[in-house]
Amino acid sequence: MIAVIDTQAGNLFNINKIVNGEITRDPYVIERADKIVFPGVGSFSFVMNSIEGIKETIIEKIKSGIPYLGICLGLEVLYDSSEEGPGSGLSILSGSIKKLSKNRVPHIGWDTVELIKDSRLFSGIKNGSYFYFLHSYYAERNDYTVAITDYGNIISSAMQKDNIYAVQFHPEKSGINGIKVLKNFRDLI
Repeated sequence: MIAVIDTQAGNLFNINKIVNGEITRDPYVIERADKIVFPGVGSFSFVMNSIEGIKETIIEKIKSGIPYLGICLGLEVLYDSSEEGPGSGLSILSGSIKKLSKNRVPHIGWDTVELIKDSRLFSGIKNGSYFYFLHSYYAERNDYTVAITDYGNIISSAMQKDNIYAVQFHPEKSGINGIKVLKNFRDLI
């Protein structure tokens, strides 16, 4: 079973329809999950406050090795903190989320994703394919970056570390390529 974390914002139903999961804020459901999808729309501080009662359960499940897919803000919360506001993230990855260059905020619309490493998340997707972005903050390129997008800043548009997958774009709004990303995650063994 795939637990789709109910962050009280975002395209939960579109994502859930593709991955055939269960939208939840229940720690017992999350504990039983085989995979976790953490969609994200909104602000870092709001989302971290909204998951306060299940934060530790999510961290434990990620550390246990089950596949995790963070979408947009779901990528950002993996870090210690964000320039967007106060509060701490899940601290699965070290560092802080940065704000895009002031004259380029927000990054909204279709943009290309350049694959720089192999990832099962992009199986069957051509390098340079377009995905839909909507964000003002980003993760810098790092050792876990598998895809980048140049938007005045080099954005880690996709990352993978062991069982952790994360994308800055919104696959649920990205047409056939986005559906393929979600299905590739759903079908991970």
